[in-house]
Amino acid sequence: MARVGPVSSRVVAVIATWNRRDLLREALAAVEHQTHAPVAVVVVDNASDDGTEQMLRADYRDHPGLELVRLTKNTGGAGGFAVGVEKALTFEPDLVWLLDDDTVPSPGAAKALVEAWQGFRDRNGHRPSVLASKVVWTDGRLHPMNTPRMKAGASRTERLAAAQVGCTPIRSASFVSVMCDAEVVSQRGLPIADYFLWNDDFEYTTRLIRDQAGLHCPASIVVHKTKVFGGTDVDPGERFFYEVRNKIWTFTRSQGLSGPEKVLYSLSTLLRWARTFARSQDRAALARGLRRGLVAAARSAPRSNAEVLREAGMQRLAGTELSSEGEPQPFSLLISTYAGDAPHYLRLAFESSVQEQTRRPDQVVLVQDGPVPDDLAKVIADLVATSPVPVEHVAIEHNSGLGPALDRGLAACTHEIVARMDADDVSRADRFERQLPMIEAGADIVGSGLSEFGESVDEVVGRRTPPVDPAEIRRVIRFRDPFNHPTVVYRKSAVLAAGGYTDMALMEDYLLFARMLDAGAEPANVADPLVYYRVGSGAYARRGGRALLRSELALQRRFRRLGITTRGQYLRNVAVRGGYRLVPEPLRRIAYRRLFATRD
Repeated sequence: MARVGPVSSRVVAVIATWNRRDLLREALAAVEHQTHAPVAVVVVDNASDDGTEQMLRADYRDHPGLELVRLTKNTGGAGGFAVGVEKALTFEPDLVWLLDDDTVPSPGAAKALVEAWQGFRDRNGHRPSVLASKVVWTDGRLHPMNTPRMKAGASRTERLAAAQVGCTPIRSASFVSVMCDAEVVSQRGLPIADYFLWNDDFEYTTRLIRDQAGLHCPASIVVHKTKVFGGTDVDPGERFFYEVRNKIWTFTRSQGLSGPEKVLYSLSTLLRWARTFARSQDRAALARGLRRGLVAAARSAPRSNAEVLREAGMQRLAGTELSSEGEPQPFSLLISTYAGDAPHYLRLAFESSVQEQTRRPDQVVLVQDGPVPDDLAKVIADLVATSPVPVEHVAIEHNSGLGPALDRGLAACTHEIVARMDADDVSRADRFERQLPMIEAGADIVGSGLSEFGESVDEVVGRRTPPVDPAEIRRVIRFRDPFNHPTVVYRKSAVLAAGGYTDMALMEDYLLFARMLDAGAEPANVADPLVYYRVGSGAYARRGGRALLRSELALQRRFRRLGITTRGQYLRNVAVRGGYRLVPEPLRRIAYRRLFATRD
């Protein structure tokens, strides 16, 4: 795909496909010839058996902007778009354009959406989070299933602001052709794969638009080549099951709608279901779908993307070629230092993670977070000059905090695999030799145990052993961080897809890891301590206090908003983890050992 268009408006297109090879070829050709062409196109193949993969390999082998991801089980649009959006975010776009495989956009469709996004600001100065195209059928008629209604209760100010860019305000949109603000996507997560094929777009777009602006853009025209022209009242029994189950899931478990909106949409849904029954020629099938949907919604909740995509057998591909799992791959080492770090500690951390490793990194990214004293600056310069592997020195003018500093450093990492290291810890010589094969075998994040020490690594005072079973890791992350941050090695793409570290002071790593797993990242841990973690007399004091309590509460609110925790889990975490931050230091030491660290 051509790599053109303003740098400030990078668009990545995502197409989910299943057994529609010829329509997909037509859609891809239309995307390629956009006047504002995407910088990349991600195609997610939902286990097609009609030669789709072969067509892509043959026709698009010479197009470096095409990325293919294959699933061995059909996950519907929800799973396909969840995987595709995750991949799209690795290109660091401004906008992610979601398209069905039977959608053929007019040449100016993307440009119209981008221009509306660029030209619009709400009262808080934000651009729209979602923009939907005008969807027509093959004969030019508006497609009723995919024409969004104007936002109920839209204020005059909202309507005027939208009209200034030729749009109308909306509250939800269809995946047929919808462009999403990548920053909002990073903050609010991916589509929920377990919705399969019905109401997945409704849940996702309402989640992105809540407290933001959504626009319908008539200047962006796409043709939706469905076989039958009809409305949403024509639902076969099986689809009605998904309609019922997923709509109830949306009303009861999603964070997309406010309370009053849930009441409004619930009443509208009941009226729609009544019309469906009244017009149906097979009410018995609909009744069975209704009954099954009600039971399923009452007895279950949407599974995590990780669980759904593991069952779907996701295979990563680079361009149109399969990546080779198990083969040795290059990796980067990411270290951040700031004015408060001791120079000799940084030297020890660097040398133990580079010179002394039995498997050395291929690149070191050393982030200097703000001005540093002269003695630390001299050590940094010496490490850069004498390193046996290339070092990228990223100097940030002002201290920005660990999360933003690591995001800057991650952008400078040239390899897909990245290992983390803190500036005052020590790596065991066989650390990367133990961890890298697990990443190369398919894991997305691999941590390890660590040994806590005082002044010397010979003075070990404790050991933290993380859970190693992937199911256990996914279970405990809702209450505590199952990874020791200074020990992790991860895939850069999985980190970017989860939104990076962001600026969650003191909790940036925990938030990132939870979002990675929620998005489907495959976790692993090595139980053995591969890193020596420096602790001092103030270690337990730093784990408490009002500042950390504020970060803890902000983290738990974010978990709840993202749907990572249930309401009960949220209340438990606030009580236990929040209370832990306020107890006296001696009690905190005991609680830490029993609740948050496993020690030998």
